[in-house]
Amino acid sequence: MSDNQNPFAAMMKLGQDMAKSINPALESFSLKGIEGLWPTMPAEVMEAFLGKTFNPEGLDSKTRLLLTLSGLTILGASAEPQIRLTVRHARAAGATKQEIAETIAQSGLFGGIPAMTKAMEIATAVMEEDKE
Repeated sequence: MSDNQNPFAAMMKLGQDMAKSINPALESFSLKGIEGLWPTMPAEVMEAFLGKTFNPEGLDSKTRLLLTLSGLTILGASAEPQIRLTVRHARAAGATKQEIAETIAQSGLFGGIPAMTKAMEIATAVMEEDKE
């Protein structure tokens, strides 16, 4: 690459241009908009795909979602939409606020304090929204 263009920015622009050519409404696409359309999947669907349906001796959906939350916490702020969605799904699968907080805190040992703090802020906001 001989020019000084940022390859990531160029890739993002290419993706946005492609999306606009397919559907002009996709120009303003946002992950938060998707959250509003489908905040959580039904419990039966979660259990079917994330639970013991295909592996009766395996992990239940709540445990799988807490493990997912742990990995997303370690990723840090780049996973904000995924953390929001996973917290909602974990709550729907029966996870308590305490279990979510402990999962995030434990993950801080691997992802660092900033990642843990950001995930805790996101989870707290999601759980506050759910109260309303």
